[in-house]
Amino acid sequence: MTISAGESPTSASPAPTSAPRSVIDRAATDTPSRTAAEPRATLAGKVIVLDPGHNGDNARHLSEISKPVNAGGFEKPCNTEGTGTAGGYSEATFNWEVAKLLAAKLRASDAKVILTRPSNTGWGPCIDERGLIADRNHADLLLSIHADGSLAAYRGFYLMSPARRRGYTGTTAAPSRRAAVAVRDAMVASGFRPADYVASRGLWLRSDLGTLNRAGTPAIMIECGNMRNPRDAATMTSRAGRAKIAAALYDGIVRYLRRAD
Repeated sequence: MTISAGESPTSASPAPTSAPRSVIDRAATDTPSRTAAEPRATLAGKVIVLDPGHNGDNARHLSEISKPVNAGGFEKPCNTEGTGTAGGYSEATFNWEVAKLLAAKLRASDAKVILTRPSNTGWGPCIDERGLIADRNHADLLLSIHADGSLAAYRGFYLMSPARRRGYTGTTAAPSRRAAVAVRDAMVASGFRPADYVASRGLWLRSDLGTLNRAGTPAIMIECGNMRNPRDAATMTSRAGRAKIAAALYDGIVRYLRRAD
């Protein structure tokens, strides 16, 4: 995810060690579980929308992605360029590769999987449209996949879920939070560490993310790591690392859907 505009969770300036208290739900369930991942199960009848953040050609369409859209009762730019590693591996490419791996796992478990973009070429869709795809398809869950671009000293992943916004997330905020906890726990169980520079124990309640606000269904966003950190970047640029992330995301989705039934 980009660090300067659009659906940006952090900024290029030094980030806080935790998010403001007003945007964090410090429920007891926030404590990460380190139990082993639950066994695989059929997901027949489940509809899951995977949103690989940004797109490979967004940087070539700056005028298009800068146009404002309804992000949930307020306006934000359609999209942003995203970030990348110091070596030039783009966030858009990382998001797409993880989404493909995760989609294959979910489909092998008989879930219906819908991707918000068909490839890593072109620009968009806009953040509102990404959420509306989940709404129109009555998804059981939308997972938006991203990677952060903060200071190189910072490490770790974090999950974001929507705060309550009247007319947008009033009925989806609570199940979204449960989904975020389930995926956070699965990531921890797989050996990934929650962010040490933002959020609280890997969780952040947000009111300003258009993709989540417009979903109309349980919806969460993950920053899988900090692409500017050498250790996180090494994981994200390796096939094995991306496969491990996709497997953890799969386990988290299964945890959430089992408990939601």
